[in-house]
Amino acid sequence: MFVAVVLLTTALVTVLGLLAAVAAAVLARRDGATLIAALKHAATAFAAVITLAAAVTAALTTVLS
Repeated sequence: MFVAVVLLTTALVTVLGLLAAVAAAVLARRDGATLIAALKHAATAFAAVITLAAAVTAALTTVLS
């Protein structure tokens, strides 16, 4: 059961990160950015979501253990 929860949570965080990346790229392109600049914005947004998820996981691990 625990493994299933971990896998589902990982999948959810990945999907949310990808959605944030796509939104950032679309907004950058609408603002007139080049394709390369939009991809940089998307990569930054994805990295930020993954970093935030890792920080929350570390904090919860400390609190719950």
